[in-house]
Amino acid sequence: MTAQILVVDDEKDMTRLLQRTLEPELNCKVTMAFSGEMALNVVQQSDVIFDLVISDIRMPEMDGFELLDRLKKNHPDLTVVMLTAYGNIESAVAAIKKGAYDFISKPFEQDEIIFKIQKALERSRLLNENKRLQQAFKKESLPLIGQSPAMEKVFEKISLVAGSDVTVLITGESGTGKDLTARSIHALSHRKNKSYIPVNCPTIPEHILESELFGYKKGAFTNAYRDKTGLFQEADKGTIFLDEIGDVGPSIQTKLLRVIQEKEVKPLGDTRVDRVDVRIIASTNQDLREKIANKEFREDFFYRLSVITIELPPLRDRITDIPLLCDHLLAKHCEKLNKSPKRLSDNVRDLLMKQSWQGNVRELENVLVQGILYAEGDTIRRTHIPVGDGESDNTRRELDRETGQMPYKTAKEKILTRFNHNYIGAMLTMTGGNITQAAKRCAMDRQALQQIMKRYAIDPEKFRAK
Repeated sequence: MTAQILVVDDEKDMTRLLQRTLEPELNCKVTMAFSGEMALNVVQQSDVIFDLVISDIRMPEMDGFELLDRLKKNHPDLTVVMLTAYGNIESAVAAIKKGAYDFISKPFEQDEIIFKIQKALERSRLLNENKRLQQAFKKESLPLIGQSPAMEKVFEKISLVAGSDVTVLITGESGTGKDLTARSIHALSHRKNKSYIPVNCPTIPEHILESELFGYKKGAFTNAYRDKTGLFQEADKGTIFLDEIGDVGPSIQTKLLRVIQEKEVKPLGDTRVDRVDVRIIASTNQDLREKIANKEFREDFFYRLSVITIELPPLRDRITDIPLLCDHLLAKHCEKLNKSPKRLSDNVRDLLMKQSWQGNVRELENVLVQGILYAEGDTIRRTHIPVGDGESDNTRRELDRETGQMPYKTAKEKILTRFNHNYIGAMLTMTGGNITQAAKRCAMDRQALQQIMKRYAIDPEKFRAK
């Protein structure tokens, strides 16, 4: 799609020079205005939606500052780049404080202006894409974000399966968004107004998981003082999501196979069966075929689960989605943490796109939360984020100096203490101090997390929402 650029300068030769420079290089359409007033009229009366405005600062009557203020008042997300005379950096800085995205000094080199305008247009594209996604989310309640080829394939499969009731198996590494994918399928299905019941299989002991899934009758076992409705019955006419199905034992696999085949469940201690109309979605980060070979997973159950398989790509295979994910996660967590809006500096954005992200989107989210907490201004910079070894360059150098003078065990404990305070602190921040939810994000049992918190004196009260 051709980008639309409005160039504003009272020097007509300059506007024409920019038109001749930009149009062939950037496949864009340049509209010219020769005063601030003319520029406002063009923006207000034209049917064109401009992706970028390039305006000179020094113009008669209405200067670039006034034009910037009036444009931002009615179009707060509009990307504006200011032109300023060489050496007049103070004016350029003032323009950026007023909301301009960047500035270009005149006279300029062609390569420089092409590079800067490309970046400005990319910023506009990301903002527009975010708006489109937000509108789609409001309309369809879709939580997934991405426009890379790998994610387009995921969206195509979601669309393919959403309209049916086939059982779906979602595979992918931890942190790739398996739960979000399941929620998207449910949100697009005819069951969207019915229950969506997620079950985190590894966090529930197997002897309890069976009673949770299928329910039980009073007296079925010790402490069964009343009848209990199972999660499958609660999900009737809706969807149940069995997260990390690879961790359930053979006994539960057998009973789940019956649910898929017969569409019925038998509560513990009951002689009758209950018919259920439930759409089953399961997920795993394990190689189930390997588990089948090791006699740890039933082959017939696997084929019943994987009528349709959706494989989620790791973040390292969808690097182009990182800017969109960052914008979404920053907006989400700034609001959640009651912080003013933050943005990433250019070098931080570039750095994040070079990471391997073994923890995938969840790891990226943790890094951004720490950046939000550490950044005092509106920009998250290199020293505010933990990357690589989990520490910023300055912090790592400081830690190296400190630990270099210590015995091995003392240095190790100091590094572990700092890591756990940063990592678990970020988890607790995201969950408002909820230890159970934080443990789920850490992929560990609640008791194990509590033991670590106790060892390193991490107080969850500090992170609870006020």
